Amino acid sequence: MIVMSEASLRLGLFLGGLIILCSLEVFFPKRKLAFSRKIRWPSNFGIVVLYSALLRVILPLSVVNFSGILETKGIGIFNNVGLPVWIETIAAVLLLDLCIYWQHVIFHKVPLLWRVHRMHHTDLDFDVTTGSRFHPIEIILSIGIKFVVVLLIGANPLAVLLFEILLNLSSMFNHSNIAIPIRLDRWLRKIVVTPDMHRIHHSIIKNETNSNYGFFLSWWDFIFKTYIKNPSNPHESMEIGIKEFRDERNLLLLPMLKQPFKD
Repeated sequence: MIVMSEASLRLGLFLGGLIILCSLEVFFPKRKLAFSRKIRWPSNFGIVVLYSALLRVILPLSVVNFSGILETKGIGIFNNVGLPVWIETIAAVLLLDLCIYWQHVIFHKVPLLWRVHRMHHTDLDFDVTTGSRFHPIEIILSIGIKFVVVLLIGANPLAVLLFEILLNLSSMFNHSNIAIPIRLDRWLRKIVVTPDMHRIHHSIIKNETNSNYGFFLSWWDFIFKTYIKNPSNPHESMEIGIKEFRDERNLLLLPMLKQPFKD
């Protein structure tokens, strides 16, 4: 029943999470934003509307629905091993999160893919809207990768839906500009990626940009030794973005769309 109302459930949680995190950013900000929300937010939200509409046209079948088809046909590893549903669901969520981690690493390491992904990093501030600022090409590639992974492992629809929700909410959370007490952050990041942990990934310093790749679970960065505990400069004053793209025009929608084609 939950899977049947996938679209409304995901939209409701997205809007609810956005409202809560935006409110926390207003009352408990970590950093003073360098640019007005009036400049950044229309473009960051605009790109979400654009790639969401594009996906509805070119890919009407969601990953959740795709996993349901695989389940009925008995395709994929989990659809053929007979594990209890709860074990299968947890295992599938972990594997999907691991794949997203490696996808993120590869998008940084392969020059052609980095050209697509770097639009996410050209945001000159770091707040909840940055978590949805991805180029439509990257969104399409990411969806394609998820289709392949779900096909191979045979993740059940509930696992895929749960993962999609966790991924969306965690992306907003770990990009949010909220001040979390150091002691609480220290405990949280043993399990999930926190804003202070992920902000380092958006540092202008290259070795920091190439660290802390996780989106939901922080474990992968610890396991694969891509974790950096603290940035070189304090969080409150560290520079966000990419050295080559400091022009304020990169915050606007059209330049964002042109980003992969710029030298």
